[in-house]
Amino acid sequence: MAMWIQAQQLQGEALHQMQALYGQHFPIEVRHYLAQWIECQLWDSVELDNPSEEAKAKRLLENLVAELQKKAQLQGGEDGFLLKIKLGHYANQLKSTYDRCPLELVRCIKHILHSEQRLVQEATNVSFQGFAMDSLSQRHQQINQSFEELRLATQETENELRKLQHSQEYFIIQYQENLRIQAQLSSLSSLPQAERTQRETTLQSKRTTVEAWLTREASTLQKYRLDLSEQHQKTLVVLRKQQTLILDEELIQWKRRQQLAGNGGPHEGGLDVLQSWCEKLADLIWQNRQQIRRCEHLTQQLPLPGPMEELLSKLNADITDIISALVTSTFIIEKQPPQVLKTQTKFAATVRLLVGGKLNVHMNPPQVKAVIVSEQQAKALLKNESTHSESSGDILNNNCVMEYQQATGTLSAHFRNMSLKRIKRSDRRGAESVTEEKFTVLFESQFSVGGNELVFHVKTLSLPVVVIVHGSQDNNATATVLWDNAFSEPGRVPFTVPDKVLWPQLCDTLDMKYKAEMHSGRGLSEDNMVFLAQKAFTSSSNNPEDSRNMTISWAQFNRESLPGRNFTFWQWFDGVVELMKKHLKPHWNDGAILGFVNKQQAQDMLMSKPNGTFLLRFSDSEIGGITIAWVAENPNKPGERLVWNLLPYTTKDFSIRSLADRISDLNHLLFLYPDRPKDEVFSKYYTPLLCKYQPHRFVFTTPNPEPSGGTSTFMDHTASPSVSLPNNFGVYPSMSDTILDADGDFDLEDTMDVARHVEELLRRPMANQWSSQQS
Repeated sequence: MAMWIQAQQLQGEALHQMQALYGQHFPIEVRHYLAQWIECQLWDSVELDNPSEEAKAKRLLENLVAELQKKAQLQGGEDGFLLKIKLGHYANQLKSTYDRCPLELVRCIKHILHSEQRLVQEATNVSFQGFAMDSLSQRHQQINQSFEELRLATQETENELRKLQHSQEYFIIQYQENLRIQAQLSSLSSLPQAERTQRETTLQSKRTTVEAWLTREASTLQKYRLDLSEQHQKTLVVLRKQQTLILDEELIQWKRRQQLAGNGGPHEGGLDVLQSWCEKLADLIWQNRQQIRRCEHLTQQLPLPGPMEELLSKLNADITDIISALVTSTFIIEKQPPQVLKTQTKFAATVRLLVGGKLNVHMNPPQVKAVIVSEQQAKALLKNESTHSESSGDILNNNCVMEYQQATGTLSAHFRNMSLKRIKRSDRRGAESVTEEKFTVLFESQFSVGGNELVFHVKTLSLPVVVIVHGSQDNNATATVLWDNAFSEPGRVPFTVPDKVLWPQLCDTLDMKYKAEMHSGRGLSEDNMVFLAQKAFTSSSNNPEDSRNMTISWAQFNRESLPGRNFTFWQWFDGVVELMKKHLKPHWNDGAILGFVNKQQAQDMLMSKPNGTFLLRFSDSEIGGITIAWVAENPNKPGERLVWNLLPYTTKDFSIRSLADRISDLNHLLFLYPDRPKDEVFSKYYTPLLCKYQPHRFVFTTPNPEPSGGTSTFMDHTASPSVSLPNNFGVYPSMSDTILDADGDFDLEDTMDVARHVEELLRRPMANQWSSQQS
């Protein structure tokens, strides 16, 4: 389908040339609605000049018509009525046109696809190799080709089985005839001698002929049976290989994408293609299983000397193992429960059986039960050790009946209102905290297929879950989940993860998380990674190569506090993420926030810029804080320039007044680093003025500050001249408007605005209003 998507982007003459490829001989609607199917077929494998390839072309035509009829039947409702008629008409038209010359259909489609490929290549100047646009489409073609081989092999064994059945039925008839002749010979004793001799000679001759035929035919039947068993063995090898490719590669990759999506990676994608493959597998496996069982019945009906019983018994066991693996592996969690799970909070999950519709499980919809189990209980489950009725907590609304959607053929259980009522924790190991303890939600069900012929007890485990009881634990729980999602290996023992990983691996994980939270393509740059490496490893190196081969441990990530701080590396980073996504996302996406810059770097960057140049950087000293650094004259030493830093703003500050408004209020901030006028960057985010006055701007400092190291720290507030302030605040008004209106009365809106600023002013102890060491 990738080529058709690109072909639809063609314009001008290229588009006209593409449209000219279609007509009554092959309608463009057929190309559109069967795009994926058409591009997955092996048209190039058909030799157009070889008449013996006509059978292969005939199958392609039949499959094309069948796909078109299927697509037509799926159209429903008022809007789909005309399309249903049109597609059905095209199916009949193609069958009528190419039924006697199927090779011409292949020639036509090959010409169309090669022409589209050429037009797209010319338009995009990209080199294509065949129809395999990428490794994904190559794998899909390989899978579809294997399905075609399996379909043909299964059809062939079905035909051979029918021949065997007919031969055996005729053999039994002749065997019965031989018994009848023997009975007649036994009854001759009652006849006169002359008549008995004459009839005995005739019957003996006939019996000799029949027995000779039976001997030869028994040998032939045995050879037929052995050949058929050998064919089934070959089919089972291909089935197992195909199933391994789909379950151990494609499905595992989907699960891995689902896990990384929990860290902010791309969505794992739908299950429609996987379900289609698994249903084809189920269909082919079941057909072959039924064939093997019919062979067993024929062998029991007519036992013949030889190893057939043992061969068929092994084939039956093998095919049962294959279908059991398919059923148990395709009971999956389509929508995972939240990985940070708070008690007494409603949560949801969806479980799906990919082969449920094909195996008619929906005829008696099974019930699915959800229980929460510990890491140790999960390990015991995978070892097949009994954990019956064991759980580590109580989940309300944990039973759900699977529902079948006929339109899509999906069989799913939708848990919509589960709630974890209670959790039972295990003894912790060493320095492990409660937010490092992992649980999992176990979903299990039982059902039968084939009229109770096979009974399955299926189980599946969710991704690791960290249970919290208070929102304050969310930060550390998220760290546990992030590390597990990023660095766990497929097929691991629950829930082992490496204690150390390479620094670039963690950088990729942090970048994925950051971009997802910002809803932006602007992630973490190489300079940002250098800054984070300096913080994580207490390093001063500015060379990214110095940290490329370094490893970071879980303890460094979120167990040990950063030097001189009371928080970990992750807690600092997560604080930045929370602040940004709640209040500053647009400014990050605009490129207005540098963020990952330390105090010394900010000073070096600003000292070469004009006074009033400022930048925004994340606070080193406060979780979820951002500060403004700007260059200006030292009021105590004329001619000397200093870099000043405001005390950090936090979420609490921005819930009162936005960053853009605060920057607007600070008249000494003129240019956003390197040289952009601040209004050009921030004016679109300013709050429109609703009052009749402009609020005063005050900068609060300690009296006669003595900056050290060329930097000083301020805290800015907006206040009104009517507010009584202590003398030692060092208040410097920037304008002298009044909040009284023309009649000398207070304006209500103005009064509320003043109250807001007073609240902002008074919420911090004044002893901390100025510090040269923080931020």
